[in-house]
Amino acid sequence: MSFFINRRRFMQATSSAVALGALSSAVGRAQAGAPGELRVNMSGGNWGEAFQEAFVKPFEAETGVKVVPITQDLSTSQIALMVKSNNVSVDVTLNNVMGNLVQGDAGYLEKIDYSIFNKEDLDTTVDYCKQPFGFGPYVYSQNMVWNTEKFPSGKPRPTTWAEFWDVEKFPGTRSLETGAGGSEGPFEEALLADGVPMDALYPMDVDRVFASLDKIKPHIRKWWTSGSEVLQIMRDDVADIAQSYDGRAISLVDAGEPIEINRNQAKLMWDMLAIPKGGPNVELAQKFIASTARPDRQATWAKLFAQSPSNSKAYSLLSDKTARKLATHPDYIANSYPANAKWYAEVGPDGMSNAQRLIQRWNEWVLR
Repeated sequence: MSFFINRRRFMQATSSAVALGALSSAVGRAQAGAPGELRVNMSGGNWGEAFQEAFVKPFEAETGVKVVPITQDLSTSQIALMVKSNNVSVDVTLNNVMGNLVQGDAGYLEKIDYSIFNKEDLDTTVDYCKQPFGFGPYVYSQNMVWNTEKFPSGKPRPTTWAEFWDVEKFPGTRSLETGAGGSEGPFEEALLADGVPMDALYPMDVDRVFASLDKIKPHIRKWWTSGSEVLQIMRDDVADIAQSYDGRAISLVDAGEPIEINRNQAKLMWDMLAIPKGGPNVELAQKFIASTARPDRQATWAKLFAQSPSNSKAYSLLSDKTARKLATHPDYIANSYPANAKWYAEVGPDGMSNAQRLIQRWNEWVLR
């Protein structure tokens, strides 16, 4: 479940003047950081509290280094300004894979030093979370979720995206994520509904995506724009069945709401910790990121906030009840697929990325 808007959406670069103003607001408090401090970008709220408990406090206790949380959003343009002005004031950033790829390719990030990671931890960490310019300490997913009062146990339920699209066999109100952000949306789901296997989704056939979306469009009550919105949609019975972040659905289940998650054909997603290039504490930042690969710390994170460990060893430290809430549980992983951010970031001869082309196509399509 993603919390920063720029971790869910591919953000186009704003003008330097606007970005500079935002940069001053976002990191101004961090510029006077004392020696021996590490400034780490993270979200606030219960997510931030869990992150500090699982990853920050053990690192502080082990190293004696004070970690200062920077809870504001940092866009690619802001990171670029810090690097280009030689005024890097955040030591570790958190972004989605798309943002990490864009920033790494542009030369704004340090390469992750995997030589300082515990080798056993690296061997048991999923490959897609070990990128040249970022490391992913947790995984989440987008899933089909339904209201159990509409689709009770023992009665027919849609278990594939093709069945979600089958409104005659499985009648009910529906909700899908908007595709307006480009790098996320109901694109893979549309292809799966049209019979494309999980291992053949990329490169996407965009025409086929929108032909499939044409079929479901009249039956979508709401194209949601954020995790909090889909949570409200399901809680308030706006939709009987929806595409949702697993963490949002889990929060409803834990609150006793009549919601169940379908783990079949789940889209796996993850966020990346990275280091802006030329920062004052690169060595410390590398050590902090390496520490987030440890199974005990990822297990603590999973217990506090229902996002999955990227290191499979963490599962040995979790109860079965907790483990079964997580996207990378061994029973679910074979029926899931990782989103391919590299395809979204790929730039064509026209200078546009696939994500940008999807934004353009979506904006034209949704108004028809």
